[in-house]
Amino acid sequence: MIESSRVLRGRPEPARLEVTQRAPGGWTPTLFIRGTLALHTLGLLMLALEPALWPWVLGGLAANHVVIGVVVPFPRNALIGANITRLPPDAVARNEIALTFDDGPDPAVTPHVLDLLDAHAMRATFFCIAQNALAHPELVREIVRRGHHVENHSHGHSVGFSLYGYARLSREIDTAQVALYSIANRAPRFFRAPAGIRSPWLDPILQRRGLRYISWTRRGFDAVECDPQRVLLRLTRNLAGGDVLLLHDGGTAQTRDGRPVVLEVLPALLGYMRRCGLKSVTLSDGFLQDNQLVNCKIPQASPGALTTSASAWTGPARSSTRTP
Repeated sequence: MIESSRVLRGRPEPARLEVTQRAPGGWTPTLFIRGTLALHTLGLLMLALEPALWPWVLGGLAANHVVIGVVVPFPRNALIGANITRLPPDAVARNEIALTFDDGPDPAVTPHVLDLLDAHAMRATFFCIAQNALAHPELVREIVRRGHHVENHSHGHSVGFSLYGYARLSREIDTAQVALYSIANRAPRFFRAPAGIRSPWLDPILQRRGLRYISWTRRGFDAVECDPQRVLLRLTRNLAGGDVLLLHDGGTAQTRDGRPVVLEVLPALLGYMRRCGLKSVTLSDGFLQDNQLVNCKIPQASPGALTTSASAWTGPARSSTRTP
């Protein structure tokens, strides 16, 4: 302890999501995306008027796509879509931060995380992989029972998530949304992409479903870093109200003695937060006064779509991509 922590064979049938309230105007593209759309429109117009200009048009479009390719791997960028990295000012004034845990639930780690949060009277948000949630529904219900929230981290956490087209991305998100709602009895309001890497297709899909995209203020890299002290230092350096912290209760790295890093880090982190007068809340509570927060309504899935027999599982789902 440091001082001061198989795939479902067959998916639930995706249901059509209905949103009780949408962001104003539906999809609102970012300025960068608007510029990209305008550039493509201009290119087509130029080709129609003067086909001989095709080398210039092709060069301009290629340069635009290079920029997109450079931007996509940066999880906290807001060029290709809305991206929350901090809680709103009201939460900052209340000295609130948001602890978030990705890639669970994991029966070997998640119960211990819940116990530690209880011991310090802190609330957190768990971005669950739907396959893992379906494998361990009792853990998801325990997360909710203890006052925490479950949010959408995709259905299968695929390494190719950011390369999916519009239709496949929609199915991935919808299927996870239905599965998590069926277990937690609450529709997720937030989404985080596997490894935090997303494509420009994701923003319109989320906006049309009333989901908000969130990354983080700081992360400890506890999925790849085996030294708990380094993880703790990354999380506590300049820690302040409004920060969103990323940890993992699934796929976490292990110390040299085989203990999950997150379980070594969390007691010291929670103690440090308490000494600094900081309190962890769920994302929904942090955005309680935010009038853009949307309630999502999930219709019932077809009968039996979300039911699997125990024999269909060979163990907890392991994400094919780790979020450091």
